[in-house]
Amino acid sequence: MKNHDLKVWGSRAAAWSAHYLTTLADRPVRPSTRPGEVRASLPAEPPQEAEDVEAVFADFENLIVPHVTNWQHPRFFAYFPSNASPPSVLAEWLTAALGAQCMLWQTSPAGTELETHVLDWLRQMTGIGAGWHGVIQGGATLATLSAILVARDKALNWESKESGLFGQKRLRVYVSSHAHSSVEKAVFLSGIGRENLVKIAVDDDGAMRVDALQAAIDADRAAGHLPCALVAVLGATGVGVSDRLDEVLPVACAEGLFSHVDAAWAGSALICPEMRDMAKGIEQADSVVMNPHKWLMTNFDCSAHFIKSVEDFKKTMSITPAYLVTQDADDVTDFSQMTLELGRRFRALKLWFVIRCYGVSGLQTIIRDHVRWTEEMARRIANTDGFEITSSPQLGLFSFRLAPGHMADGAALDDLNARLVDAINQDGALYLTQTMHEGRYVIRVSIGTTATAANDIDIAYERIVALAAPLIADKS
Repeated sequence: MKNHDLKVWGSRAAAWSAHYLTTLADRPVRPSTRPGEVRASLPAEPPQEAEDVEAVFADFENLIVPHVTNWQHPRFFAYFPSNASPPSVLAEWLTAALGAQCMLWQTSPAGTELETHVLDWLRQMTGIGAGWHGVIQGGATLATLSAILVARDKALNWESKESGLFGQKRLRVYVSSHAHSSVEKAVFLSGIGRENLVKIAVDDDGAMRVDALQAAIDADRAAGHLPCALVAVLGATGVGVSDRLDEVLPVACAEGLFSHVDAAWAGSALICPEMRDMAKGIEQADSVVMNPHKWLMTNFDCSAHFIKSVEDFKKTMSITPAYLVTQDADDVTDFSQMTLELGRRFRALKLWFVIRCYGVSGLQTIIRDHVRWTEEMARRIANTDGFEITSSPQLGLFSFRLAPGHMADGAALDDLNARLVDAINQDGALYLTQTMHEGRYVIRVSIGTTATAANDIDIAYERIVALAAPLIADKS
């Protein structure tokens, strides 16, 4: 494929992309693909000779697209959103064409300085205060792992970087029972170990109990352990609950714990001033992660990690062989010296495009619409016979279940709701996922896709009720 082909097929790809995004509502959200079906349609061996782009593009349309889950669908209400708005798609194309490797300032001055600048824009937009340094990570999991590694090394005065964890005190990390699984993953990958992840009891609102946190820290110190980190959550994945940062972060400060706030999904909502009460006290944290690639219309991957001490992260992450030294410039930022990644994509470009093309007010309007529609849908389901809301709306998320009046809690009711989820997702009009909440099988609704409109809420509600009707009748 030559540059001339890129011009021709680039135009074709742009036209295809625009058509795809425009016609998504006419496609099923999830394909009816069976395991192994895609691979069975592909040649067993790679082509020995070059193939015409026409043939490759035709196979893309016929063999790939029908088997893709359409994450940009206006009724993708599963997991959390992973948006790819038109400005971010355009920027991603340009990023690929540039092919910049942004590991050092010298390998891409614009990449480094735009990343620094656009994350300072985001800091201002979210109102998290001054004193933060931003870096883009590949995801919240990487940001959380980075934070845990820094907490580990800082607690051990960075001796672990040279001698490892052998002979050291048991390090302890504190989270609520609603923490994302990425925290657990970070704890075992860091060598701290699952046994040293202490899950703190929560109150009736799902927030970490500050008295239980203090008691756990006191007990660990008495046992000779070394408390090293607190991970607080802002908008938990299950049903969207949050810790009270203004209560738990002061404990971390007083006890000398490194504190990290996982605001991967909910952090984007902080661009709306009226939604910032949930983040009261966030300025006391050492580290905060929020994902523009979830709810700020920017395509994956773009995770904004805000840290207080660049030096702490450099002490843990930095390694500078001669070939990574910038010799002809002083006072530069080399992001690879404060992150797990050496190779780094030019991810700031798409966030820059999105913020400029929508403006802060445009992004606020989208998020406010999603929150309002979430509340409206929850209200309609709550007022429908045979249904109940199992967790109230938290920003763009709530949960519900089918609960016919004659059925008691238990395996049969859980099975009924599992069948409803399957029926909804096989229908194709919308896509939902499930979780366990307070011991019950519940169905999550997460509204946050760029293309979602008010009529999609109507369609989703009507399909849920219609698909539930035969299940209720079967149990009556």
